[in-house]
Amino acid sequence: MPQSGTGQAALLTGVNAAELNGGHFGPWTPTGLRPLVEEQNVLRRVVQGGGRAAFANAYPRGWPGPRGSRGVAGPPLAARGAGLLNRHEKSLGEGNAVSSEIVNHAWKTHLGHDWLPDVTPAEAGANLARIAGDHHLTLYAHYSTDTAGHRGGMAGAIEALERVDRFLHGLLDTLDPSVLLLVTSDHGNIEDVRSGHTRNPALGLVAGDAPEEAFRLRDLRDVTPFVLNFLEIEG
Repeated sequence: MPQSGTGQAALLTGVNAAELNGGHFGPWTPTGLRPLVEEQNVLRRVVQGGGRAAFANAYPRGWPGPRGSRGVAGPPLAARGAGLLNRHEKSLGEGNAVSSEIVNHAWKTHLGHDWLPDVTPAEAGANLARIAGDHHLTLYAHYSTDTAGHRGGMAGAIEALERVDRFLHGLLDTLDPSVLLLVTSDHGNIEDVRSGHTRNPALGLVAGDAPEEAFRLRDLRDVTPFVLNFLEIEG
């Protein structure tokens, strides 16, 4: 069954991570694949190729910390390898970062940053659009739909998808039409809340000034090579 750890690794590097690992693994990046994700991810390769890249998520300082060494997700691991894990509470407060859950609720209630402003999903989407406007490649990772697919039931799934819908509305309303937007999951999940992960193809969206090749993407392993080719950066 597809899992986030190997799915994210494949998405971020273009490598068959499940084959390297001897099977799918999740939710975290397998220990043996962490060097791959840090050293060969698409963010790092864009930076090494002279491009401007950004990881738009805000993450707590010192992530993952001594107690979180086993629970390492692929996107912040890739950002750390590229030297881009640099948006924290200050950036979030200034609108120069986006919370992983889109809104700032968890940062305010669980991390003690109650001074942070409340943002709507649409406002968070507009913030992401502005970040993307300053970079050749911007990565943003959202996890709440996965959580809802596992234990949110139908009500939780609807709430999670409505939040993403409002987020995309704000993003697309603000995003320059010349910017290419790719949205993809790392595995099937929320389309059937009865079973957690599914074997369905990962959902994807394409918007903006997209070449024909973007509409022919059919495999998570094809995303990183496509992005590098689109940005004219040697893989």
